[in-house]
Order: sequence, then structure tokens, then C-alpha cells
Amino acid sequence: MKKTLVLVLAALLLALVAGGCSGDDEESAGEETQAATTAGTGGDFKVGLVTDIGGLNDRGFNALAYKGLQRAERQLGVETRVVQSRSPQDYIPNLSALARQGFDLVIGVGFTEIQAMDAVSNQFPDSQFAIVDVSYKDMKKHPSNVQGLLFHEEETGYLAGYAAALAAKARGANVVSSVGGQSQPPVNRFIAGFQAGAKKAVPGIRTLNGYSQDFAVQAKCKEIALNQIASGAVVVFQVAGGCGLGALDAAREKRVWGIGVDADQSFLGPHILTSATKGVDQAVFLSIKNAEAGDFKGGSDAVYGLGQEGVGLGKFSPKAPPGLAQKVKAVQQQIVDGTIANIPTEVGA
Repeated sequence: MKKTLVLVLAALLLALVAGGCSGDDEESAGEETQAATTAGTGGDFKVGLVTDIGGLNDRGFNALAYKGLQRAERQLGVETRVVQSRSPQDYIPNLSALARQGFDLVIGVGFTEIQAMDAVSNQFPDSQFAIVDVSYKDMKKHPSNVQGLLFHEEETGYLAGYAAALAAKARGANVVSSVGGQSQPPVNRFIAGFQAGAKKAVPGIRTLNGYSQDFAVQAKCKEIALNQIASGAVVVFQVAGGCGLGALDAAREKRVWGIGVDADQSFLGPHILTSATKGVDQAVFLSIKNAEAGDFKGGSDAVYGLGQEGVGLGKFSPKAPPGLAQKVKAVQQQIVDGTIANIPTEVGA
């Protein structure tokens, strides 16, 4: 009995020592790269991806970019690495490290990386870069080694707004709202389209909007959403990445509708009316595919809309008003065939 007890205690001691060593290794790796890294195995073509501070667990934007990277690894056999940024100050070092290490394509995720991408692409003119939500034309020197990956967010925002207004009307209400992360072009295209679609569906409807100035801290978005709901909003559209999950939680808590963004966020529950989806995964995959084939499209933008299935709507809640999905689908076709055009891209326009 004593011998068995000694062996058990020895095994526990070894496990604790091993765990401590593992933790030290992870901390050292973090100090070295200033970020968490995820590497995959693959072929000779190497692709690195740098997230914004929302990280891979934002259940939306960054997660979709990673999904596109994983697809490229599986289908194209490329070698991949992900570097997760902990703060905006990490963007330049992370992008630079991948370029310096000889990655054939380095991808930045999100508009917040525009200044870092501008600087790094100029520092490494022989490297190839792509960036989600940024036009190469919006960068200071219009770099020929950067491809912009853009979307017609206003189109899916319009559909979300149209659905939101009809859902509000079905409840006898006349207010819908949106919660943005920061006032930046891709966020504002979503919101401008949302407001236009809502006003088209129900003329005279009120549209509220607020910015959290954050894409990660859920409490900030939840507070804005709660205030909007207190002001009468019965549908809340989140355009704030991981922070926006807080807005959707406010919708759940107050028993009103929430609308997700980027990914289909219906998994959060039946209070999600639908989601304004964005094919970040498809855009990332196609950029990698072209580059790996020797057809890198630097000095240009790839733009995805409803016609290219680059944006769209996710599933409708099983509790959505009857016939809502069909009505919105008809509006979608009108956008695709050009009957509905010139959707606003700036909030207040």
C-alpha cells in the first residue's frame, strides 16, 4: 500500500513539473513573437496570416480568415502560420516577422492593420501581401505588392435592414438599431446599407446607431445595445466582431431580435433573426490560390458582392415572422439584377 502511494505521488510530481515546463515554454514563445502562433504543415509555398486583436475566437471575422487559410492548407498543400496580435502595436512586428522569414504571401486581417501594412509592404517590396477590408488605393503609395480584399457590405446590410424593419413591424414596433465597432469604411458600409434597407421596407422607421470603439470587449457593445433597446429598438444589428457578441447577448436578455455579422451566428440561439454574412474565408482562399499558382494580383483589389456570393444572409430564425425569408430573398434578387442600385455606403448618406 505504501509503495503504491509513493508511486502515485511521484507520478503527480512529474506531471506538475512537466506542466510547469510547458507553461514556461509557451510564455517564452509569446515574449519572442509578441503573439500566439499556430503553424501547420504543408508544401513549399508558405502563407502567413496576422489577425487583428479580435483573435481567432471572435466567432466571425478572424475565424473566417483562418477558415480560408485552413482550406488552402488542405486543398492546395501550402504551409501556413497564424500570428495572433494582442494589441495594435503588434501589427508591424508580426507582419514584418513573416516577411523576413520568407513567407510567400502574408495576409493582414482587417482595416485596423492598414497603417502597418502600408509600412511593412514598403519595407519589403519583394514580398507579396494581401489585406482584408483595405483597398491598396487607400494606402499612401498604392503598393504594387499588396492585394486588397474588399466586399460590398452595403448589399448584405441592406438585406439585414429590410428584414429587421419587417420583423419590427410584425411586433408593432418602429425602431431598429446597429452597434458598430469603429467608424471605418467596411463597418459603415454594413450600417449604411442596414439603415437604407430598413427605411425602404418600412418608411418612417427609426434607426439608431452607436460605436463601441472596440472590437473585442463584449461589455462595451452590450451596454450600447441595452441603451438602444431601452430607447425602443426591437432589432439590434452587431457590426463589431467579438465585441458585438455582447450586443447579441443584450438582445437575448431583453427578448428582442439580434442580427449577426460576418459569419452565420444563428448558433447563438433562436433570438438571432439572421446574419449579414461576409465571405472572408472565400476571399482569403482565392488570394492564396492565385498567388500559389504564380498569378498574384498585387496592385489591385478583389471585390466580392451578392453576385459573386461574397456577401449574403445566414439562416433565418425558426421564430421569424412567416414569409419574411421569402420577401428578403426577392429583394436580394433585385440587387443582383440591378433593379436596386446605388445603395449608400456612408452612414447618414
